[in-house]
Amino acid sequence: MAADINYQDGPDFSRRDESPAEDEPIRSPSSSRQSEYERIGGRTGSSFFQTLIHLLKGNIGTGLLGLPLAVKNAGLLVGPLSLLAMGIVAVHCMNLLVKCAHHLSAKMGKPFLSYGDAVEYGMENVSWLRRHSLWGRRVVNLFLNITQLGFCCVYFVFLSDNVKQVVETANGTTVNCHNNETAVTVPSFDSRIYMLFFLPFIIVLVFIRNLKYLAPLSFVANISMCVSLVLIYYYCLTNIPYPINLPLAGRGVDYPLFFGTAIFAFEGIGVVLPLENKMQNPRKFTMVLYLGMGIVTTLYITLGTIGYIGFGEHIRGSITLNLPLCWLYQTVKLLYSFGIYITYALQFYVSAEILIPPAVARCGPRWALIVDLSIRVALVVLTCVLAILIPELDLVISLVGSVSSSALALIIPPLLQIITFHNEDMKPWVMVKDIGISLIGFVGFVAGTYISIQEIVARNNNRHNSTLLQLL
Repeated sequence: MAADINYQDGPDFSRRDESPAEDEPIRSPSSSRQSEYERIGGRTGSSFFQTLIHLLKGNIGTGLLGLPLAVKNAGLLVGPLSLLAMGIVAVHCMNLLVKCAHHLSAKMGKPFLSYGDAVEYGMENVSWLRRHSLWGRRVVNLFLNITQLGFCCVYFVFLSDNVKQVVETANGTTVNCHNNETAVTVPSFDSRIYMLFFLPFIIVLVFIRNLKYLAPLSFVANISMCVSLVLIYYYCLTNIPYPINLPLAGRGVDYPLFFGTAIFAFEGIGVVLPLENKMQNPRKFTMVLYLGMGIVTTLYITLGTIGYIGFGEHIRGSITLNLPLCWLYQTVKLLYSFGIYITYALQFYVSAEILIPPAVARCGPRWALIVDLSIRVALVVLTCVLAILIPELDLVISLVGSVSSSALALIIPPLLQIITFHNEDMKPWVMVKDIGISLIGFVGFVAGTYISIQEIVARNNNRHNSTLLQLL
């Protein structure tokens, strides 16, 4: 589930001279447009429990449903152990980001630093990087945009695949979820046609520029996704086959696909700083972080393992596509799809806040609304086109995870710690540890991206060849 509070909930200062002083009220980059870019939750402090819920929502989405396939790629033993290790490292990197932001905000006299702010000010600590510090912010914003728009591409593919399956099996769907009697699937349209069908509805959704009007729909979407997850876990736990004859380790060539999918699932690093900034008692945020991410990692390992055990080699890019074709689980697919539809707007809002205000500021008031809506349409169409070009749910997830999530979650935070504290008696083993984590993230970035693109090309060639054979 997308978080109602994302990394943009705190002030996002696109330029250093726009950052408010400590005695000034915290404003957005374009205070004159505050009503159009209003933050969810405002500036009121969040309780321990509220912060925990936001952290959980920020890390539970489509990535969770793809973890059974990720475990298949790594193996029944290697997969869960790798998820555990990745969870520990991801939480550690989140904690590093918070510590660095605290240190730099105190040093620079700023009440709040976003992810991009922290990297920019961190680079100013290094003499030979100081001239290029602004690029630190730009690189982080680039990866954040790739991540958020990548999520939106995944949502297009998820919606089309799940709704297509429900439509094509509707005539034969039964009420018996134990012995599904659906025998014939009635072919409908290609999944890419379904994406085009969803396109106008998503465009209308993102025209809602003030997220407070989406809050009721977001609440309903979160409830529907919670109910769906409970039913998915119930089915997997009550349908474990015996004996279990699955490989303990997968093929080495498939492990980069596991890495991309798994790191995509740990998608909540962007919510860490604003959540900590909004807590009534920020000193307890470390406890929230460890508790929340402990729950998330447990959910990941559990569903990834039991999902793979339950469906074996037939597991698909989203476990919802493997559920029985009875009305109960068809409803689960529709409920989760509704949640993903609303989540699109929440994830889209992150990129909209980065890209739209600077563009609107360059035009006159007469053209402001037209420019705003035009950029929204262009971004939605872009995500739809990319999804149509790569209509493979598992590979899109792995590619987005490898390209951007690995950079934001594994590569940048350790390097940020080095440039932030290198002049303050940093212990050698800490520097070695940080370099090691970043290198692991970089290797995953390169290998995961390469293998994902290779698989995408191979599947597109197979689909093209199949189409030619049908025409002949």
